Amino acid sequence: MRLFFSCIIKLMIAVIFISTGFSVVTADTKIDLFEKLLAYHQYKRPPSSDDWLSHHPEPGQTFADYIKENPTVPDEIRQIIYIALLGSFDKTREKIIKQTVKYMEAYFGKEIRFIDPIPLSVIPESAKRNHPFWHDPQILTTYVIEDVLKPKLPDDAFCLIAFTASDLWPGEGWNFVFGQASIENRLGVWSIYRNGIPSKSEEDYKLCLLRTIKTGTHEVGHMFGLQHCIFFECNMNGSNHLGESDQRPVWLCPVCLKKLQWAGHFDVMDRYKRLEKLSGKLGFNKEAAFFRQIIRDDITQ
Repeated sequence: MRLFFSCIIKLMIAVIFISTGFSVVTADTKIDLFEKLLAYHQYKRPPSSDDWLSHHPEPGQTFADYIKENPTVPDEIRQIIYIALLGSFDKTREKIIKQTVKYMEAYFGKEIRFIDPIPLSVIPESAKRNHPFWHDPQILTTYVIEDVLKPKLPDDAFCLIAFTASDLWPGEGWNFVFGQASIENRLGVWSIYRNGIPSKSEEDYKLCLLRTIKTGTHEVGHMFGLQHCIFFECNMNGSNHLGESDQRPVWLCPVCLKKLQWAGHFDVMDRYKRLEKLSGKLGFNKEAAFFRQIIRDDITQ
């Protein structure tokens, strides 16, 4: 079954790249940049019994699908990514927030601003619970999105996403989620709750920061209309548990990167350079090496 799944995915990949015609990125680019990027990426591994795709089968979204869906993208008026801090954070997690925002600005090529902080007291008891087995206090994502964030969406916002230290759950039948987004409403929420204890050590700090960056960029990726990726190991893969989330890379695969570039109109190689530099400063050696290899190979030639 695992071999069959792998073969099907590879066949789909071939069809995707033939049918979508990966083309130039900018006017002076004379090669098929996205197709060249295939050499740097891994096909999606077959899911284990606990992984996202085993519980949530998804058809995948090709670039052609993405265009047909007419996604909401930044325009002349709505350009800003806004973040709302929901609840309180200690100093260590406040530092993580600031570094995450810098990474997200490099990732999406958009300005990020904060709206006024939102106290947890705005969440009524009807939108809270203690997990029935773990007893972790949780807040309901749908209430945050619909009742808290929706009235606060600024006129110049491309999207608004809440960042919280509280655990999240999206409703009946779910244990928790790392984050959730409403593509239609350009709203979302993500949590640092399950990302570890950053004050324990330098390595714990870096792990918590990387997890936070992955979730934040993943959820904002949904705001750009990107659905979960089933083709490659990619930051837009769905995650059913922390181990699966940790396996997910911070970078985007060629399919998802082409969607984001189409929506954001950025220079792909300049973006790689920004992310390589910032990844190095944050001590993300694996991620910096990935971006550096693409830059060194100068695949635009």
